[in-house]
Amino acid sequence: MAVYTEVGFDEADALCQRLGLGALTALQGIHSGIENTNYYATTVRGQWVLTLFERLSAQQLPYYLQLMQHLAAHGIPVPAPQPAADGGLVHMLAGKPASVVTRLPGSHRLRPAADHCAQVGAMLARMHLAGADFPLQQPHLRGLAWWAETVPVVLPYLPDEEATLLREELAYQQHVATSPAGQALPRGPIHADLFRDNVMFDDTAGPDRLCGFFDFYFAGTDTWLFDIAVCLNDWCSDLDTGALDEPRANAFVAAYEAVRALNPGEVRALPALLRAAALRFWISRLWDWHLPRASALLTPKDPAHFERLLKHRIVQPWHPSR
Repeated sequence: MAVYTEVGFDEADALCQRLGLGALTALQGIHSGIENTNYYATTVRGQWVLTLFERLSAQQLPYYLQLMQHLAAHGIPVPAPQPAADGGLVHMLAGKPASVVTRLPGSHRLRPAADHCAQVGAMLARMHLAGADFPLQQPHLRGLAWWAETVPVVLPYLPDEEATLLREELAYQQHVATSPAGQALPRGPIHADLFRDNVMFDDTAGPDRLCGFFDFYFAGTDTWLFDIAVCLNDWCSDLDTGALDEPRANAFVAAYEAVRALNPGEVRALPALLRAAALRFWISRLWDWHLPRASALLTPKDPAHFERLLKHRIVQPWHPSR
């Protein structure tokens, strides 16, 4: 989330009023993230998030927005897309496809404890089960095919050691994904980007309570285990070294399995998928770092974190305590 496309107050106000959200009273660009243009929009009726999509097309967007509707209808706390009078969820603003969704309450927990990780694990399992009967299909657009396309683009910018690691890990992940064991992993809609800054917690009524997942615009059909691996690599890792924090990781997996038990194939494949999740974000950060886009608020994130994390997952493969 950043600001690539400047939106005027009057045109944002016109969209909000067209959606029946009331007159706009404040509009503020959101600094975090890197993919889309995002604003906090406050109206007389409430608080919303206005997103203009910089890469996704209007034809791709119904998958994400209808997935959010589907999950909300199954009790998963996600932002609710606001429809136009004809029921459409995709709007046009400043020449770009756009959405307006409810703004979740709460705030991020950027230094999570084991309890935060457990709450995320349990809710992720609920989300996977809730999405199992979602009727739309769309590939995970930052999955293996995208890795294979993007690695040759970033390789010329890397020193020999990093380039070798990137090529070898891509080849390994292609082998894993096409193997019978990889093909047998349970699949469905995944969030694919459930980092600490895409989850909200609220402690106003007592102990910290998870109150929402958001930013579903990397979602797609893929292995549920990849979603778990993304979370373990972020929620349960030391951000300075990349090492996995086992108490947090075991709390996450135990809470997930209390809702949906992993099958034996998933347990065996988890070390490989932890590597896959590290590779995916190393590639995307390399891409953003070496081929940045113009943005009013964007600061590319250092790719070195996910390089360190990948090296840890190769040298120290991890299985949960059972």
